[in-house]
Amino acid sequence: MVTAAIAQGSGFEVHALTIDYGQRHRLELVSAKSISERLGLANQVEIALDLRAFGGSALTDDIDVPKSGVSNQIPVTYVPARNLVFLALTTAFAESAGANDLFIGVNALDYSGYPDCRPEFISSFAETARLGTKSGVEGAPFNIHAPLQHMSKADIARESQRLELDPAWSWSCYDPTSARTACGQCDSCRLRRKGFAEAGITDSTRYLE
Repeated sequence: MVTAAIAQGSGFEVHALTIDYGQRHRLELVSAKSISERLGLANQVEIALDLRAFGGSALTDDIDVPKSGVSNQIPVTYVPARNLVFLALTTAFAESAGANDLFIGVNALDYSGYPDCRPEFISSFAETARLGTKSGVEGAPFNIHAPLQHMSKADIARESQRLELDPAWSWSCYDPTSARTACGQCDSCRLRRKGFAEAGITDSTRYLE
């Protein structure tokens, strides 16, 4: 949400790609569509790529989402190569649309330690996209923008406020309740709540507790 608004503020016409990968927190798909409409994006394309066929993650398999606190280890909520897959699909989407600027909302400060959120991965992928696409080899490489990469969650909360975005439009929780509220205890909820608290900004998201 914040990344899309930043892109718009920088003068880009935003075409959003949402990927239904079989994630258990399916409310993020509803949220993505709503955000696209609220921000007046040029369009939003949703595609299905069911990663439950592979499993290996608490987000796509029958594995409990950990709720004991954020650790220094890569958590079981890591989805194998997710951002690598997502960026490959986004590159294909961009090339087919004649676009050369890709935006991704990864964050490498207050996060769960996922390797595919790191700056070195993003820069490496930009080179891969240059080498592996018609646009790249014909001299029109892709620019990958990660405006939130070096922000803390508190910085992102402040940016959301500056852009006049309602936090409740977005969805972060990995394990929502049947009442469509955030669990408040998964890594994503903990990091989100910590960021808003540190920024001194009210998070309008509904939490279980």
